[in-house]
Amino acid sequence: MFADWGVVHLGTYLVGLFLIIILPGPNSLFVLTTSAGRGIAAGYQAACGVFLGDTILIVLTAAGASTLLQQYPVLFLALKSAGAAYLFYVGAQILYALWRPIEATDAPTIAIERKGFFQRALLLSLLNPKAILFLLSFFVQFVDPSKGHPWLAFMVLGGFLQLFSFTYLSTLIFGGATLAASFRRFRRLGIVANISVALLFIGFALRMLFESQ
Repeated sequence: MFADWGVVHLGTYLVGLFLIIILPGPNSLFVLTTSAGRGIAAGYQAACGVFLGDTILIVLTAAGASTLLQQYPVLFLALKSAGAAYLFYVGAQILYALWRPIEATDAPTIAIERKGFFQRALLLSLLNPKAILFLLSFFVQFVDPSKGHPWLAFMVLGGFLQLFSFTYLSTLIFGGATLAASFRRFRRLGIVANISVALLFIGFALRMLFESQ
């Protein structure tokens, strides 16, 4: 059925997609830390932000936004710098939370703010112009334009991506809840986790900023 819509080598695509999804990145890390710090409901709010952001990127990819970014390197650099700055801000915010006086009712979990999980996850997803370029370079290998339905083929491939992504993020959310229980028992473990997560976000920011276009 999917072949009639212009999708080719679907099995190979699904295997590659699985391997790509499980690679650690800022989106999945934010969902994990949100669920560990603020619970399952907050984790799903963050996951929905990632889900919406990725959907927008998929639509933009199918509409040709990647060509626009390639033709205007200044625009690409500006978006990438904004994304790097936001990732750095998230990491610095976690480190700052470790220095603030901790309320007696606060549990020693990941130091994530109490609100705005959806909006912050959406920004993390959208402020990554390289995702558009990656989606096009990956998707195009599994689209047969001769079928006359390239837009529909992109949507099918994007649908599988979102299904895999949401399943994986759900696993991270419940894993984060388990981590939170450990952090409550072992305060030092929570502190180490906070520092590690903050440094990872800052590392993502520096890599995004300094890697070649």
